[in-house]
Amino acid sequence: MQQVIRELLAKSSYDVSDLVQIVRVLRSENGCPWDKVQTHSTIKKDLLEETYEVMEAIDCDSPEMMQEELGDVLLQVVFHTVLESEQGHFELEDVTNDVCRKLIVRHPHVFGDVNVDGVDDVLRNWDSIKMDTKGQQTFTDTLKSVPKNFPALMRAQKLGKRAAKSGFDFVDEKQAFEGLKSEVDEVEQVLGDKQKAAEELGDLMFSCVNVARKLGLDAEELLSQANDKFLKRFEKVENLTIQDSQDITKLTADELEAYWQRAKQSN
Repeated sequence: MQQVIRELLAKSSYDVSDLVQIVRVLRSENGCPWDKVQTHSTIKKDLLEETYEVMEAIDCDSPEMMQEELGDVLLQVVFHTVLESEQGHFELEDVTNDVCRKLIVRHPHVFGDVNVDGVDDVLRNWDSIKMDTKGQQTFTDTLKSVPKNFPALMRAQKLGKRAAKSGFDFVDEKQAFEGLKSEVDEVEQVLGDKQKAAEELGDLMFSCVNVARKLGLDAEELLSQANDKFLKRFEKVENLTIQDSQDITKLTADELEAYWQRAKQSN
């Protein structure tokens, strides 16, 4: 490993093969104590966190930030691959080979003689090929393949979208909204029963996702934006109470509502 380290230190720039080597060095006998004890399970959340940081970089429209965060995601991919390589299961070249083959197979209109007429045809072909290559026989199979550890809103939208491909869907956003209103009524009827209310609230949330989907919107992003909006308005409310020499914890519900309305008007 010392020779590998010397070669790495002598380089003025690095590529993905060097990244693999660096991870191997870190996990070697004389490497980093932290890196040596990591497993898929211990670092799996890191991959998710790094992915969210890439999303933030995209939202910030920052190429510099994206370059850094994409590097962190690549590190996670390489780290998981090295863990499997140590067990003799596969190498980074195998991962790359698989994704290249997948892209070629799923784009027969580019790498084959299939003709398509626009994006809709491309997506239909993609879904059909995906079902075939994954051995999915029914639409239920496609729904079951949606990972259970997706964020709940994201999973709900994926389930609704895949179910819709079977024809099981609302006609339009208005019909979806009617379903939403029906769920609101059902929640109201069971508010005194915590267990039933929990079930109906879940159905209500799923209905909200359906409305977003029919409107062509992303429910996960919508809630994220709503979170940010709430945070900004709450900050304005607290600042207003401070300006008025008020203790926010001692205000009545009506007084808090009045401050909330002032905060909304100041947008």
